[in-house]
Amino acid sequence: MNLKIAVLAGDGIGPEIMDQALKVTRAVCKRFNHEATFTEAITGACAIDAVGDPYPPETHQVCMAADAVLFGAIGHPKYDNNPNAPIRPEQGLLRMRKQLGLYGNIRPVMTFPSLIHKSPLRADLVEGADFVCIRELTGGMYFGRPQGRSEDGNTAYDTCVYTREEIERILHLAYRFARQRRKKLTVVDKANVIATSRLWRQIAQEMAPQYPDIETDYLFVDNAAMRIIQWPRSFDVLVTENLFGDILTDEASVITGSLGMLPSASIGIHTSLFEPIHGSYPQAAGKNIANPVAMILSAALMFEYAFNLHEEGAAIRQAVNASLEAGIVTEEIAEGGKAYTTSEVGDWVSEYIDSKKK
Repeated sequence: MNLKIAVLAGDGIGPEIMDQALKVTRAVCKRFNHEATFTEAITGACAIDAVGDPYPPETHQVCMAADAVLFGAIGHPKYDNNPNAPIRPEQGLLRMRKQLGLYGNIRPVMTFPSLIHKSPLRADLVEGADFVCIRELTGGMYFGRPQGRSEDGNTAYDTCVYTREEIERILHLAYRFARQRRKKLTVVDKANVIATSRLWRQIAQEMAPQYPDIETDYLFVDNAAMRIIQWPRSFDVLVTENLFGDILTDEASVITGSLGMLPSASIGIHTSLFEPIHGSYPQAAGKNIANPVAMILSAALMFEYAFNLHEEGAAIRQAVNASLEAGIVTEEIAEGGKAYTTSEVGDWVSEYIDSKKK
């Protein structure tokens, strides 16, 4: 198979971790006899610096022409620390999601046996946790209008808007995932307070009979946040709106013990995108110390969701698990043992995949 992949490394540690994901992708293609074409493009703070636009039209064209997008991270302190900056890297990310139609963010939450002790939660709570968070990505407060600040600067406002089409689309996606897993879907909202949440719950209740093989339950977002910590094994597939999903998925990441371990997929109308859930970590940029595993596992999701190549995705996960068991890890999770560099981890995982070639 010929795989056309857009490569958006972005800012901070993005270029370093992207290099490792590309090494691994090339190793998988070599092992399974695929051809891959990589086309690089700029986005985020580096794009603002280069052309004054965090998501230039040229970058959008590269993404539209590709079969999948591998995305690193965006963000830079000079924008984070300036709330009045007229152009921000995050504006490019939101525009990319909207223009590519990336309506569903898929974040698997799982544990790695060798890292259970890294979670701030007790081992008996997190061991065996394995669920998927599905976050609606193109609606809600992040995109609602009107939005702004008063002329005197003392009042700010955001508008949360959802349509039936947006809600039905993400719920159908969530039900499809639940059907492939343990057949349980939890719809998270705040229907006791928020009008858009009441629409979410109404539509979910209307749709549930279409999926009689799936157990559907409902949680208010505050209760869901508590249960993710108290009883993470109770979840299978969790679906929610944009803002709630942003918060809950970051909370859920502590179950694994490290933000540097979790990948994500953004499924869309046009080209789907695959990225780690962590940020640009500018303090580590250029030091070759960042954990590349989440970026590497995002490449595994790309093989599975963009190309329907599940054996290839499994090969990456097998190699990552082997690297963890062998202690081939960066300083973030080394805990006093030998810490390997970003590139050494990428090399080890790539060589492991290559060594298993039939």
